[in-house]
Amino acid sequence: MSFTIDRGLFKLDFTDHHAVLGIPVNADEKEVRKRYLKIARRLHPDSCKAGTEAEKKLANQLLSKLVNPAYEQLSQTSRDYIVSLGHMGRRLAVEKEKGKIPVASEAAKQLGRAGASLDFAYKSAVQNIASKQYESLDQVSDKIAEISELNLVYLMLKGSKGESIKQEGKAGTTTNPEPVRSKPPSPPPKPEPQLDSTASRVPEYIRRAEGYMVKNNFASAVLELREALKLDQTNSNGHSLLGIAYLKQNQMAMAKVHLNKALQLNPKEERAIKAKQYLDKLMEKNASTKSASSSKQPQSKPPENPSTSKSLFRNPFKKN
Repeated sequence: MSFTIDRGLFKLDFTDHHAVLGIPVNADEKEVRKRYLKIARRLHPDSCKAGTEAEKKLANQLLSKLVNPAYEQLSQTSRDYIVSLGHMGRRLAVEKEKGKIPVASEAAKQLGRAGASLDFAYKSAVQNIASKQYESLDQVSDKIAEISELNLVYLMLKGSKGESIKQEGKAGTTTNPEPVRSKPPSPPPKPEPQLDSTASRVPEYIRRAEGYMVKNNFASAVLELREALKLDQTNSNGHSLLGIAYLKQNQMAMAKVHLNKALQLNPKEERAIKAKQYLDKLMEKNASTKSASSSKQPQSKPPENPSTSKSLFRNPFKKN
């Protein structure tokens, strides 16, 4: 299933991850994480309150194809992405002068008339739509489009004023050249050792993730493991657990990426080896099922779903 959104920034071939999560374009890491966790709890198969199987399937598709990739991008706090928003604002300002920025929603039109209260009006409008964004699953795409139109208008007006996008709690990006120095800068002092070092924080994230996995709360485990891998991208244990967490949520593509990474870093990583073997068998069964279905041959037994499997890693992070 694919989701086609052709309004707002999406119309300009720009994937609006902020609109998917229902947050302003200047949201900080804490707000991104908080909002993602709230949406994930609503859509995840273990906690989804959808009334029909079709709705549950749609919820899982929204989570795996829209929400998770959006969080993946925004949790990286990529400066390039923030800069690209600034470029988009300047581009939209030019298009505005040509009268080429049509918007459909009344909220976006009202935002265009906000004047001096632009920032407050923008944040309020986004929050208003986001509060109902994932209540009706069949209307999620429309809600994303509405928020993306707000983002488009906001960026356009900011670009018209020559203002950059400032993340909350951070200074805005700027393209001003560095001042000419009268003499070479002195080397920075060596940093003093910190008690809460990166080396000590990574195991803490992993321990919390393991606790969540014991409780089958794999969405929260994914959050903790992504934080760990931000600090140490070469941690094979973290990649292994993240692959298993994705596998238990039936997100095979993401699981494959991290399991392969774990084995690349450590070919003897036991959990990654077991999970990869299971994943390969599961993908082979799924392929066989699709082939049998296309030829209209009866399937004696459907492939086992990793999210409900009792035999797959009762303790997903226990090493033999």
